[in-house]
Amino acid sequence: MQTTINWHTVKPESIYMNNEKLSKLEHTIKSDYNNINGIVIIRNGNLAYEKYFNGKSPDDCHNVASVTKSVLSALIGIAIDKGYIKSVEEKVLDFFPKYISDVNKQKQQITIRHLLTMTVPYPYEDWNEPLDILCQQQDWIKYTLDIIGGNGEIGAFKYSTAGAHLLSAILTESTGMSARAFANEHLFTPLGMKEIPNNKMNAYGFDDLFGKNVKGWVHDPNGHSTGGWGLTLTTRDMARFGYLYLNNGVWDRKRILSETWIRDSTEMNSNNYGYLWWLRQEDGLFTYSAIGDGGNVICCIPKMNMVVAISSEFIMNPRDRWPLIKYIISAVL
Repeated sequence: MQTTINWHTVKPESIYMNNEKLSKLEHTIKSDYNNINGIVIIRNGNLAYEKYFNGKSPDDCHNVASVTKSVLSALIGIAIDKGYIKSVEEKVLDFFPKYISDVNKQKQQITIRHLLTMTVPYPYEDWNEPLDILCQQQDWIKYTLDIIGGNGEIGAFKYSTAGAHLLSAILTESTGMSARAFANEHLFTPLGMKEIPNNKMNAYGFDDLFGKNVKGWVHDPNGHSTGGWGLTLTTRDMARFGYLYLNNGVWDRKRILSETWIRDSTEMNSNNYGYLWWLRQEDGLFTYSAIGDGGNVICCIPKMNMVVAISSEFIMNPRDRWPLIKYIISAVL
């Protein structure tokens, strides 16, 4: 298997893909998925398809929303590989010794693995996380530590962006670096991506956190890179990240991430959710995906050695990308 991506477009037939089907993608995207900004398809380490829309180009960065979570998962894995963090079984509260509160026994049992798998209890109803309240806090970490362990039992799936932000803080407590700085050194630069600049934030309104002012990697008022959203990537960089996972953590013949971490991160389970990756088993085909609001997706299809990276402009209720990805899968010969 190639250990880097060949960015020169090859003839689809040479990598066993149907050119006629791929040629119809542009029309389908323009008519049915008009908030897609870019799409890159990598097959067998080769660029099978690349197209941009809405005036975007390969150099444009996109706010990839919750795709950030899967990147953060990789950073936790790298930190464990390098010995900064002992294991996913470490207790969350052990990283925050200055945290003082009415700490119950359940809260004391919460581990890094629980944060990675979204199996921590929180006081809100599932899929109704009050992110607006988090974003109004001066100390996002203390707020999140205060609310974890409420309303439920450890082990039940409950999606949480604040929990992913705690992982970013754990990374910083362990390494002395922000997630952005750690990623630049240990993930982005080794993959040939541009370093993410340190953009100081002077305001924390909606546009600064989620909208048109997002650039680089958003951080909280105390400098922690947002763990659950706020990273900007090019579509090619999204594909690079997916291919690193498909290639079992090796890039350019160098080990970036352990094969064990990738296997554990993407192992199928009853929640269809790994270590901040969405898992799908359908019609005998297994895929794992980094998925963000607006239709941002990095879909890895191991059986076909293929990555589909889709960058999108944020809109409410975008059309589901899975039918589009299934069509691309159908183009494999």
